[in-house]
Amino acid sequence: MRITFKSFNYIGYGIYNDIKTRLPYYKSDFADAFNYRVIPSTIFIFFTNLLPAIAFAQDMFDKTDHAYGLNEVLMSSALAGVVFGLFSGQPLCIVGVTGPISIFSYTVYELITPRGTPYFPFMCWIYLWSMVFHIIIAVGNYISFLKIISLFSCDVFGFFINIVYIQKGIQILNNQFKVDLASGYCSVMISLLMIICGVGSILFGNYLHYFKPWVRRVFVDYGVVLSVIFFTGFIHFGGHLDETVLATLPTTSSFVPTHTGSDRAHGWFIHFWPGDNISVGDVFLAIPFAILLTFLFYFDHNVSSLMCQSKEYPLTKPASFHWDFLLLGLTTGLAGILGLPAPNGLIPQAPLHTDSLVVHDNLGKKLSVVEQRVTNTVQGALTFLMMSPPFLIVLGLIPQAVLSGLFFIMAITGLHGNIVTNRIRYCFLENSYIENDPSCPQVWKDIHELPNKKWFYVYTALEVVAGVAEFAITLTKGAVGFPGVLLFFAFCAKWVWPLIIPREDLDKLDGEVADEFIIKNLDITNHIKREQRDLEAKGDDVNLQMYEMSDGNSRYS
Repeated sequence: MRITFKSFNYIGYGIYNDIKTRLPYYKSDFADAFNYRVIPSTIFIFFTNLLPAIAFAQDMFDKTDHAYGLNEVLMSSALAGVVFGLFSGQPLCIVGVTGPISIFSYTVYELITPRGTPYFPFMCWIYLWSMVFHIIIAVGNYISFLKIISLFSCDVFGFFINIVYIQKGIQILNNQFKVDLASGYCSVMISLLMIICGVGSILFGNYLHYFKPWVRRVFVDYGVVLSVIFFTGFIHFGGHLDETVLATLPTTSSFVPTHTGSDRAHGWFIHFWPGDNISVGDVFLAIPFAILLTFLFYFDHNVSSLMCQSKEYPLTKPASFHWDFLLLGLTTGLAGILGLPAPNGLIPQAPLHTDSLVVHDNLGKKLSVVEQRVTNTVQGALTFLMMSPPFLIVLGLIPQAVLSGLFFIMAITGLHGNIVTNRIRYCFLENSYIENDPSCPQVWKDIHELPNKKWFYVYTALEVVAGVAEFAITLTKGAVGFPGVLLFFAFCAKWVWPLIIPREDLDKLDGEVADEFIIKNLDITNHIKREQRDLEAKGDDVNLQMYEMSDGNSRYS
């Protein structure tokens, strides 16, 4: 095997290494699921994935002239959950329909429909080309370049996503005023009440000390879900509410595509071959879009995977990046053929999933994480079940105001825990609180103890600029290019910021996302060298001689 990989310049070695190191844990990934944390985690991540997904379905439904709808989003999320739950190397990473792919989808629609290009065949070719690029990147071990991703990129991207959530919540509320004024104001009130209940349940469970810890944990696990259920029924309480028309989530028949036009005349199978369905020129026009999409998924999915395996979680099972990216490419191509928005790693759902599986002691210390495949797989299967008639009817009852409130809850809770937000908040805190109040969070105390805060302010300003720039491009016709902005600032964090901020100060502000044992599978060079050293240590002269005499000039030698 070593001869084969060296002979071919170690092509595919990253995938092989991921499978080799992760496969021995496959059986335990199911055995370890016999833990109580799996039950609330499955329920929590199911709703945490489902509810934003249907909110994005509403967004794409409005902005693609009903080309994408609820069924497409449910099918995509269900497919991703089951496939990645069963076959990925990192099943803690939740995969589904994201805000960025929603932006990408309707931006492509706005750009290509005026020129008469059929939308679904064109999107299919974008996804098929992107699948090819995914395979090339995974097989060529180019996931190793992910080592340039530091905390700067992850923190800024999380900051950007939460700003997008606020934008989406406002857009949904704005649309309610197009129904009538009563609908608009009632929707605003429902959204505010959702925020109070949803954010309140999280604050009560995490930051107050009433009742036993397990009681407070119930509020954290189920508070947002119960808020959605309650306010879905709230509009049916009667009285003046009966006189108010409130828009609900648009639905279609079960298990059928939302759009039935000429470019989608064959149901869940897109006729993508050139000829009557799409011109040859449009097939090649899809390539630059596919490159941008691949950039997005390279960043978005791998950052999601890194964040759900960050240093704060006591993980014990190895990571997988090359194999998972190959698997993501295959699901991307399949999504194109089925006419679905392509799924990829979800922020903030991925780290929230890991957080929901943490086992704490009575003092709140993190003891371990229940690392298994059941929660992801089951939530995917439940999402597919939501396409059946009774559940689809229930989803159709959800007011759009509730979806708006859900976006605000995710944004507020996400921003509250985001380091960029906390660094901005530090700039306005009084020193006496940080220095004398024992309740002051450690993050602010750490900042306060920095020897030279000048560079802290510079670094924070760079984070804000990067986050605002990523958001600003999504407001333009060039929104499809925002993956390039993400990568630009990732490169800046690696090579430009050290020219501005002294390395000693930068190391205190930035750093590796995950522990060494998580990111070691990224570094193929060092892994091959370690294998060679292991052979030397074992005195395996025969294999070592074959290893050194194998053909090819490896770039990793």
